[in-house]
Amino acid sequence: MQFIDVNFAFIQLEVVFVKNKRQHSGNAPNRLPGSTKAQMTNDVCTPTNCILVTLLPTLRQLTFCTHRMLLMSDKPDLSNNAAGQSYRLDSQVGFLLRRAQQRHLSIFSEHIPDFTPTQFAAMARLHEAGALSQNELGRQAAMDAATIKGVIDRLRKRGLISTRRDERDQRRIYLDLTAEGRNQYHLQAARAAAITAHTVSALSDMEHEQLVSLLKKLV
Repeated sequence: MQFIDVNFAFIQLEVVFVKNKRQHSGNAPNRLPGSTKAQMTNDVCTPTNCILVTLLPTLRQLTFCTHRMLLMSDKPDLSNNAAGQSYRLDSQVGFLLRRAQQRHLSIFSEHIPDFTPTQFAAMARLHEAGALSQNELGRQAAMDAATIKGVIDRLRKRGLISTRRDERDQRRIYLDLTAEGRNQYHLQAARAAAITAHTVSALSDMEHEQLVSLLKKLV
């Protein structure tokens, strides 16, 4: 409808231009300098015609561009609709990872009820890496500052983690497993491996390796 209105206005201007030429086509003084009588119809130079002659090419281009824009705007935006229609919760990576995590946590609590997964992860990292500062242990065990502090406090109360100051920098405190902490880690490590095997029991050995490889790419 908008294009029809614009096009109609353009046609009206064309009509005014033609009428104005016809009205002044016999008026010799209004001819352009050097024009002949045969050229008089095309060379009529009234003020109105001069303006129209200047504006009509621009108006034609404007009408063409407006037409193109309106045609494009009339096309339905399928991108958002397609994205919305293709979204299925059961196919989303985040949703599936959360469900897999929930299943894993349920298996973990069943087999190692005395430790949380974050507590055992901290013990495992200290066993693998040796003494670490609290911040470094948090980074290597993928825990934020508040979480790792709570984990360390609970393990220290149970006598599983000890602290010592750096001899060269007294402000730096290192954490390490105590003898009891190492003993507890070795007692639970076999169970932890069984928990992983149970979590991926639906996968073949090759699929298990592929899953671990793909998850490492994501993190």
